Amino acid sequence: MNLVTPFIAAALLAFTAGAGAQATPAAADLNILPAAPGTWRTVFGHWEKQIEYPGSAALAPRPTGPGAPAAQVGAAASTDAEGRRTAFALEWKDTWYATLRFESATPLDLRPYLDGTLEMDLDVASLAQGGLRVKVACGEGCERSVSLLEPARAIGGKGWQHVSLALRCFQREGGDFSRVVLPFALESGGSGRVSVANVRLTRAGTPSLGCADYRTESVTPAMLAESWSLDWWLPRHEKKRQEARERLAAGQAPQLVFIGDSITQGWENEGREVWARHYARHHALNLGFGGDRTENVLWRLQHGALDGLAPRVVVLMIGTNNAGHRAENPETTAAGIRRLVDEIRQRLPAAQVLLLAVFPREEQPSASLRRINDRVNDIIRSHADGRNVHYLNLNAALTRPDGTLSRDVMPDLLHLSDKGYALWQSAMDPVLAPLLDRP
Repeated sequence: MNLVTPFIAAALLAFTAGAGAQATPAAADLNILPAAPGTWRTVFGHWEKQIEYPGSAALAPRPTGPGAPAAQVGAAASTDAEGRRTAFALEWKDTWYATLRFESATPLDLRPYLDGTLEMDLDVASLAQGGLRVKVACGEGCERSVSLLEPARAIGGKGWQHVSLALRCFQREGGDFSRVVLPFALESGGSGRVSVANVRLTRAGTPSLGCADYRTESVTPAMLAESWSLDWWLPRHEKKRQEARERLAAGQAPQLVFIGDSITQGWENEGREVWARHYARHHALNLGFGGDRTENVLWRLQHGALDGLAPRVVVLMIGTNNAGHRAENPETTAAGIRRLVDEIRQRLPAAQVLLLAVFPREEQPSASLRRINDRVNDIIRSHADGRNVHYLNLNAALTRPDGTLSRDVMPDLLHLSDKGYALWQSAMDPVLAPLLDRP
C-alpha cells in the first residue's frame, strides 16, 4: 500500500484538529515547535536513509538493503498564517525503525533545563502495530531515548493529548548537556501514525510520565516491551516452560541450556543443523529471546524459566542489546550480567556456567557499539571463578585477523549465518565438552 494519499489526508485532518491547541510558552522556554522554517534542521526517514524535510509532505526513499524492503516512512508539516511550522506528522509502515529529528546547526546549552521538562502535544492516530520513543541528545556521541509505547497506545484515537517528561530522563553519566545538537526526536517501529506539536523545554515543570533509572535498568527485572515483541515474547516464555516440562516428563531432562538474545535464539533457525548434530543428544534447551537485554532475561529467570531443571551446563551470552538499544555504560551492562550469573547459580547450584564474551558487532573494531561490547567483556571476565563459572571469549573465531567482521559470518554485522554458528560451535567445543563430561 502506498502511503502518499492516505498519509497526506490524515496529516491534514490531524493538523486541523490540533490547530486550536497552541500552548503559551514561557519566555525562558526553548521552543522546538512552533518554529520558522530553518530554525531547525528537520530530518526524517529510516535506518538506511534519512532526508531533510523538503517543505511539503514527502516520503523517504524506500530501503534497498535487507531487512524491510517494503518499509515506508513519510512526514508532513502544518504551518500557521505567519509561515511557522506548528506541527509535524510522522507515518511509517512495515519498518523496524523510523525517525523524525530536530537538529540544531550549532550546539545548544541545555543545562538550564535539567531540572525542567520536555513538553509536547501528541495525537496518536494509529499505533496498534507500532511503538514510539522520544529521544534527546546528552552531548557528543550521547543520545538517550524514553519509551512511550504504553502511554502512547493508551491515548490512541483520543485526539491531542499533552505529555511531559523530566529532562533528567535523558541524562547519563558522561553526558555533556552544554553541547547538544539534537534537542528532540521521535523514533518508532512497526506501523503507525503520530502527530506532534507544541514541543518545548522548560526550566521548571511537572512531568506527567515517569522513566526508568538508567543506573539500575539493567538489573531491574522487566518484560521486553517493544512494539514488535508484544505479540510473541510472553507466549514464547510460556511455551519454553511447557517444553521443559514435557522434556522432563519424557525422561529427556536437558543437560545443556543456552540463555541469551536473538543470537542464541538463532540456533533454532540458521544454526539448527549444527544444533542437531552437536547439542540435540544433550536434550539441549534454547532460551534465547530476540531483543532481550539483561533485565529481560532476569525477568524470565525469576518467572520460571529454569523451574525443575538440573542441567550440567548453562551457556550464557547477553548484553549486545544493552549496547545497541541504549548505548549503555559498559559497567552497567556488566552489572546486569553479574546479576544473571548470580541468579543462575542460586537456582542451579550444581550446574556449570559458561559465560561467553558478548559477540562483536559492526564491521570495524573501532565502531562505537563494538567498543562498548569490548569494554563489557573486559569487565565480565572477572565474573568467572574457574570452578563453577567459566569465561570464554571466542570472538577471534568470528572475525578476520584484522578484527573486521565479514558478512558471510554475520550478514547484518550482528546476527550469525549458518557458517557463523558452525564457527561458534567449533570454537566453544574445547571448553564446553569437558564441562558436560564432569560428574
